[in-house]
Amino acid sequence: MCVDNLLQIVSVFMVLFAIIDPVGSLPIFLDMHSRNKVISPSRVFFYSLFIFITFLYVGGWILQLFHVERSSFAVAGAIVLFIISIEMLLGVELFKMDSPGGGSTLYPVVFPLIAGPGSLTALLSMSAEYSHLNIIIAIVLNLVIIFFALKFLDKFYKWLHGGIVYVLRKFFGVILMALSIQLFTSNLQSFISTIVG
Repeated sequence: MCVDNLLQIVSVFMVLFAIIDPVGSLPIFLDMHSRNKVISPSRVFFYSLFIFITFLYVGGWILQLFHVERSSFAVAGAIVLFIISIEMLLGVELFKMDSPGGGSTLYPVVFPLIAGPGSLTALLSMSAEYSHLNIIIAIVLNLVIIFFALKFLDKFYKWLHGGIVYVLRKFFGVILMALSIQLFTSNLQSFISTIVG
């Protein structure tokens, strides 16, 4: 593998890792675990991979098909993340967990926490600059980390007793709220321009 390809993989990996934030999402996963929400690590891996690869190749076309601007997509996702942060902070359940089997695999783990508006928008931006193969390798590396984090979630939960999980839930609820507001405000100007235009 040449140095250029390696640099591309590292660059994409770091961007996606920062946006997906598997370390920061761990308290969210622990919160779901404490509420007996079912999360399948293997399904999270394959569902997320499918969404990422599909969006990599046809994401721009899908948004154009429905006349949806990237900024509008990002703003909508930011609102969903904001509501999840409210759930974490207030200890309420605003969204009905109506994914197949009553689990939390598809929502909110796969979307919007992993394959969410931030990561998908970044993916579309990087697809014009980097090799698709290198992007896919970087995606897989990120998903492998998430897979093992979810695989050993029970051990994390036992290691971090209830009080620590509660504090982490509140703390990262604030962080998630801040990230959602940042995603919202950074795309708001483009969103307003789209409406006015």
